[in-house]
Amino acid sequence: MSEISDSELITLLKKNGLKATPQRLAICRFVLSSKEHPTADIIFNEVKKIYPSISHATVYKTISLLKNLGLIVELNFHNSHSHFDSNVNLHVNIVCPNCNKIIDYQSKLVDEFYKKLESEVGGKFIGQRFDIYKKCKECK
Repeated sequence: MSEISDSELITLLKKNGLKATPQRLAICRFVLSSKEHPTADIIFNEVKKIYPSISHATVYKTISLLKNLGLIVELNFHNSHSHFDSNVNLHVNIVCPNCNKIIDYQSKLVDEFYKKLESEVGGKFIGQRFDIYKKCKECK
């Protein structure tokens, strides 16, 4: 998860040509604090509970900015809507193929594997995404 203060969010929004409205700040807070890998619709519906007049466009513009700033990662899967992950550190996404629940998994083993793979391939990697598909406890 990204640790970022409201004043830093306001500065980022203004610097990138977006107004620092309460709605945008709520979107940022929700996405950056979520461990659930929400979709745009989930983000919209959650923020709409507090700000009923929010638009889909505001959600999409704010998500786009957070992606461009490297604060979140978009996870596309062939059978569902995009999900957004605020954990931009090295980790494995454990994805349930039934309900699309995503759990982040981090371990020293993953770090060691990544470093070894980077060494074998040569050069510094510019990104990664590891997905493992496994039914969650609820879908077993």
